[in-house]
Amino acid sequence: MDFGFSEEQDLLRQSARDFLQKECPMPFVRTLMADDAGHSSELWRKLADMGWLGLLLPEEFGGLGLDFVDLTVILEEMGRVVMPGPYLSTVVSAAFALTDAASPELKARYLPRIATGELLATVAQLEPSGRWDAAGIAATATPDGEGFRLDGIKLFVPDALVADLLVVAARRPGSSGADGISLFCVEKGIAGLEVLPLKTMDQTRRLAEVRLSGVRLGREALVGVEGQGWRTLERVSDRLKVALCAEACGGAQRVLEMSVEYAKVREQFGKPIGSFQAIQHKCADMLVQVECAKSATYYAAWAVANDVEEAPLAAAMAKAWCSDAYRKVAGEGIQIHGGIGFTWEHDMHIYFKRAKSSEVTCGDATWNRELVAQRIL
Repeated sequence: MDFGFSEEQDLLRQSARDFLQKECPMPFVRTLMADDAGHSSELWRKLADMGWLGLLLPEEFGGLGLDFVDLTVILEEMGRVVMPGPYLSTVVSAAFALTDAASPELKARYLPRIATGELLATVAQLEPSGRWDAAGIAATATPDGEGFRLDGIKLFVPDALVADLLVVAARRPGSSGADGISLFCVEKGIAGLEVLPLKTMDQTRRLAEVRLSGVRLGREALVGVEGQGWRTLERVSDRLKVALCAEACGGAQRVLEMSVEYAKVREQFGKPIGSFQAIQHKCADMLVQVECAKSATYYAAWAVANDVEEAPLAAAMAKAWCSDAYRKVAGEGIQIHGGIGFTWEHDMHIYFKRAKSSEVTCGDATWNRELVAQRIL
């Protein structure tokens, strides 16, 4: 059995690396970090032209019909350059939620526009409780005539400021746990919807608070079967975890390369610091973290791509490892660079902040280890 990437995937990786090095260099990333929206419509159009926005979408909706392993290759390269923008929220989260459960009418309405770059979307799940499980969803979807009325607050919604469409999770009043949770398509500009920006440590990720105050929707806005949306949210979470892991692998690999390059040229006591055993051991430990992260991520990507039974377990295991690994590697990279690694002018802090934001998204290592324990015990 061949456990490596195919020739086509290797070509895709090289093409992605060449494209992103040209179109998303660090000065461009810093420009978007200073922008309130954190999004470049020009870069988004180029991603659409490359076919990356519809990579996983069925061909009937303008997509390429590829699988999640192919996407992982691209996400790893995006992590290398710390690419800002709503790629994960639109392509990985919202598009999959619609593909997985939406009616044919909703799919035809939204998916082709996602593939062409006309529509930005995101999933609104997390709430003030900060819980990633079903019990954390308290926003209500009250039956209202032929439709529903949505009320509640969503926190840390990625890219909600630029999103044209929000896939909102809410529950039937009086329900509990996974029962009664439904997903709804809420378009920007609808009455009762308010989106407020949040300050974040990672300026390459834009988060927002979303307030739903009597938002009225028709039944056609329902994604899937009423009261059975949690299963789709779980599948979205599995894929988002693996996507974050793929980005982490790319970012951690780049931090390792930057650290090794610096250790070769930075001299102390008349010698390159890379000649000192302490620095060598740090770099060796970083390499182990990176390679283990890649192994866990690639297996999890295969698992979710093929919808195997252990996909949720593989995703949780990968996220548990990569959450710690990326943070540790980025932290060691700063240590190797010394004082300059802490400065705003150096790029190392950008990778460390991305590592911290990815660490807590979809649950940190402790949370995902708990999920693993629940599944195997």
